[in-house]
Amino acid sequence: MATGLEGVFLQHRAQLLRFLQSHGAGEAAEDLLQEVWLRAARAQAGPIAQPLAYLYRVANNLMLDRHRSQRQAAIRERDWSDATGATAPGRSDEPAGERVLIARETLAQVQATLAALGPRIEQTFRRHRLDGVPQRQIADELGVSISTVESDLRKATSALVKLRSTWDEG
Repeated sequence: MATGLEGVFLQHRAQLLRFLQSHGAGEAAEDLLQEVWLRAARAQAGPIAQPLAYLYRVANNLMLDRHRSQRQAAIRERDWSDATGATAPGRSDEPAGERVLIARETLAQVQATLAALGPRIEQTFRRHRLDGVPQRQIADELGVSISTVESDLRKATSALVKLRSTWDEG
């Protein structure tokens, strides 16, 4: 017999499932219920005063995250369609030749701007912003301090902001 939070979860499983279904989970309710348990089990640091309320809060937060994610995906899709034009039968979804040329020119300008800052700053920027490497790891790789990495990132960002302002003027 399960005890503690697991026992409350198992005892009220059907209620939690109905809660998720009534809040728009639809066919994904079972999967989301499993996610509720995974999140609750991972976050549990000690005894919980009101375990059922805690589980409902986890379920509600999960639904909020899901709705936000769906809304953001819809916004991205709309923005992408607005930027590239809607898909039409018989028409390629490839960007127009002019857009490809503009993108290549923009990329070349960004690369030149970063290269002009020096190899360490360029590498620091690429590793952090493009590869997602933490600043501490970059500092260790390059044998420099964290403050140097931060300074390099500020210089690169400043140069790219300045470059972008020239595009906005033109």
